[in-house]
Amino acid sequence: MHVSASPGVWIAALLTLGIFSFLYKDNPVYKFCEHLFVGVSAGYWVVLTYYSSIKPNLIDPLFGVPFAMDRHLLLVIPLVLSLFLFSRFFPRGDWLSRWSIAIILGVYPALRITGFAQGDLVQQIGGSILPFWVPGHPMTSLNNVLLVGGLLATLVFFFFSTEHKGAVGGIARVGVFFLMVSFGASYGYTVMARVSLLIGRVMFLLDTWLGVVRF
Repeated sequence: MHVSASPGVWIAALLTLGIFSFLYKDNPVYKFCEHLFVGVSAGYWVVLTYYSSIKPNLIDPLFGVPFAMDRHLLLVIPLVLSLFLFSRFFPRGDWLSRWSIAIILGVYPALRITGFAQGDLVQQIGGSILPFWVPGHPMTSLNNVLLVGGLLATLVFFFFSTEHKGAVGGIARVGVFFLMVSFGASYGYTVMARVSLLIGRVMFLLDTWLGVVRF
């Protein structure tokens, strides 16, 4: 057994135990660790956003040297709109933030819809157009049939213009089966990822902190 002498390891270990204390009941130690985690995460995100986005795209071009008036003065508009967002803290001027929020909600989807359509919709449609028979590869053929058949059955389940009776109802029930398999696999993957995180923290406590077990 070799207990670590590093202050950083001790702080990480105590915070980990503080989070684990929630397994017993909600307590002040857990709340402190939770609030500390949220605060540090928010602070890290703010600093990262400033140095990766705001500073190179707004501050440096607008106030840096050399200064190109014909190109950089337009950046005053996003700067003013950004400042308008902070008007939410002042009751008399909170209406100014509506201009910024309206532009964000209008411009952002317009800019992103092309990327999402190309990356999600078009690619998924292209990936679903598969041959039912691949010579010399029976398992690939079976996989293609299941994928395309499951996709069509799932789409029929979400087609509510026709009552789900008869053949349509049967296909819709098959679609429900594929949906349940998909949800189950997604849930299982999520649980596996969380268990992996738990194993990692236990290994940290027993190995890096206490030195009881060497992995």
